[in-house]
Amino acid sequence: MEELQKVLAGKVAIVTGAGRGIGRAIALAYGAAGARVCCAARTIPEIEDTMRQIARNGGRALAVETDVSSPESVHHLIETTVSDLGGLDILVINAGVHVERSVVEESDPDAWQQTLDINLTGAYLCAQAAIPHLKARGGGKIITVGSGMGHHGTTGSAAYACSKAGLWMLTRVLAQELWQYKISVNELIPGPVETLLSDARSDDSESVFQIESEWIKGPEDVAPLALFLATQPLVGPSAQSFSLMRRDNG
Repeated sequence: MEELQKVLAGKVAIVTGAGRGIGRAIALAYGAAGARVCCAARTIPEIEDTMRQIARNGGRALAVETDVSSPESVHHLIETTVSDLGGLDILVINAGVHVERSVVEESDPDAWQQTLDINLTGAYLCAQAAIPHLKARGGGKIITVGSGMGHHGTTGSAAYACSKAGLWMLTRVLAQELWQYKISVNELIPGPVETLLSDARSDDSESVFQIESEWIKGPEDVAPLALFLATQPLVGPSAQSFSLMRRDNG
């Protein structure tokens, strides 16, 4: 039974934003499933704690301080993972921020730029750096953590919604570019998630939206879908959006 649970044995995964919330839950789930996991984020104590928890559960993990908006930092992340863990099979693009909630007229251009730099440009940089290594493995998975707001928008959240809309388009373009290399690219929409940091600075920014009749979940409730996407066949679903929302408007 134990062996049957190690569905990611022999795989190497990177999870950005792995220090807390959804990213931490996914990293722990992948480690428990047998993957060697690189935990990436800007806050070293948090990703080191995730790394230690994976090790306590019998897995192998690495913590790499990473600013996904910096090409140099992302390059260091990818190269360190490949060197120390032996390759790359799965990239979970989860790092994100929602730094401002205001209408466009009253918004701060710096907050707009910061949001796009991390949520969209950061995703682009991570994917770009990872692709050669995924090709070298003969295939792999890129999973982007999106948002219902990237499909429908929400007043007062222009920067976040636009960054996630761009991420969804990037997901589809990457899927078209990479299908011939057996690299699938899919979006995971968690929906509202309760975390310890349920405020405007939280990476899990949808946690603050209390949608009537919506499933308000914990980070660990997102992990099974992330595990499902990581375990699909090499020639499996791609350019798809998988949502945990009951109503796709959050």
